[in-house]
Amino acid sequence: MATTTAAERRQQARVEYDAFLKNCPTNQLLDRISDKWVSLIVSALAGGPMRYSDLGRRIAGVSPKMLTQTLRSLERDGIVSRTVTPAVPVRVDYELTPLGTNLSCLLTAVKDWAEHHIEEVVEARERYDASSEAS
Repeated sequence: MATTTAAERRQQARVEYDAFLKNCPTNQLLDRISDKWVSLIVSALAGGPMRYSDLGRRIAGVSPKMLTQTLRSLERDGIVSRTVTPAVPVRVDYELTPLGTNLSCLLTAVKDWAEHHIEEVVEARERYDASSEAS
């Protein structure tokens, strides 16, 4: 029986990644990045580093708890970096890593698509609801 190195096992696992399988790491990653808060945070940070309080003001409706949890998960995934500057009060800045910058192109495009096409979606919903009520 031939032995394989750790690098070979990782490469083989990459070939076998299947996002359609619930336990696949890529499925879990898609679940993470499809979250609306992730999309909005990454899009906000695409313009450059921001302080925690600035992010909270920029993203309407996000609670401090959800903002903190989402930033921590993005930091853990290597999408966002956190820089603490000793001051009174302490200054904490968040910015996209190169991996996050790569992702921001996609998520910002989705956000822009939603902003551009919302009227069409609303019209489609109204037509659907009207036809559903008629039947």
